[in-house]
Amino acid sequence: MIKIQSHFSLKNYNTFGIEAQAKQFVAVHNIPELASVLQQHKEEKKFILGGGSNMLLTQDIDALVIHIDLKGIKILDENEDFVFVECQAGENWHEFVVWTLSHNYGGLENMSLIPGNVGTTPVQNIGAYGTEIKDTMVSCDAIKIDSQQMKTFTNSECHFGYRESIFKQAEKDQYIITAVVFQLTKRHHKINTAYGDIQSELAKNGIINPTIQDVSNAVITIRQSKLPDPKELGNSGSFFKNPILLKTDFEKIHQQFPEMKFYEVSKTEVKVPAGWLIEQAGFKGKRFGDAGVHKNQALVLVNYGNATGQEILAVSKDIQSTIYEKFGIHIEAEVNVI
Repeated sequence: MIKIQSHFSLKNYNTFGIEAQAKQFVAVHNIPELASVLQQHKEEKKFILGGGSNMLLTQDIDALVIHIDLKGIKILDENEDFVFVECQAGENWHEFVVWTLSHNYGGLENMSLIPGNVGTTPVQNIGAYGTEIKDTMVSCDAIKIDSQQMKTFTNSECHFGYRESIFKQAEKDQYIITAVVFQLTKRHHKINTAYGDIQSELAKNGIINPTIQDVSNAVITIRQSKLPDPKELGNSGSFFKNPILLKTDFEKIHQQFPEMKFYEVSKTEVKVPAGWLIEQAGFKGKRFGDAGVHKNQALVLVNYGNATGQEILAVSKDIQSTIYEKFGIHIEAEVNVI
C-alpha cells in the first residue's frame, strides 16, 4: 500500500536542512509504485525529489512531492576490459562510487563524495576534478511523467554540456530518471590526476603510481578539507557555476585584473573560478545571521542552523550583484532555487 502523507516536513530531505513543508509526500520504491502514483495523481502538481542535494527551498511546496527511493546495483555485462553496471536512481551517489571501487571498477573515482543520489547525476551532468558523468554513462532509463511510458536515453541523446543536459532543457520536467548504466574499466584504468590539488595530495603521501582508490582517497581528503559535511552544516556543495567567457571578453577584464585565475576551455572560451571571484569580492567566511559563505570554500553557501531559504537566496543575490559590479562577470547559480 502506497502511503501519502499530508503537511510533511522536508527538513531531513534537503541537504541545506531548511524547514519547508510538502502539501503531500510519498516515497516510491519501484517502477510499478512510481507509475501508479503518477497515474492516480495525473492532474495534480508534482515535485520530484531525489537526494535533495542540489536545491534551495525558499517556500513550502504546494504539490505532491514524490521521493524517488529506487534501490539496487547490478552488472548487466562485462568483458576483460569493461563492466556495464546499472544503478537505480535512489542509491546514494558516493556509496555507489565506493561500491565500484570495492570491485576495482574505474571511472568514477574523481567524483567521490559528491552529495546526492544517482538518478539526478545525468540531469546536472555532475563533475569534479576533470571528470563528468558523460565520460562513463552509457544510458539512463526514465519514465515519462504524463504517460508513464519508459524510455532509454543514450549518452548522445542526453545532449550533455557543462552542468547541462536535455533534462534541464528540451525535456525539463517531462521525465523521471529511474536507473543509470555506466561503462567502467576493469583494468588499464585511466588515472586522471590533472588537477593540481590531486597531484599535491598524492605527493604528500609519497604516491607516485596512484591506483583508482588512491585518487578517490585524495579527492575525499581535498573535499573534506574544503567542503562542510551537510549533516553537520547545511549546504548543497558548490552553489555557483564557474562562468565561461569568450576569450575576447575575458582579455579586457584580465587587463584590469591581471591576477585573475582562468582555465582554457576551448580555442575561443575560458573558465574563471567562481570561488576566486567570490573570495576577491570579500565574501569568503562572511556570515549574515544564520546564512553565510563557508570559511574554507567561497563557492559553498551554508545554513548555520535556522536560516530560511529566502535568507540564503538573498546572500547569493548579493554575491552575484557585487561580482557583476566589480568584475563585469555574471555568475549563475548551479543549485535549483525552488
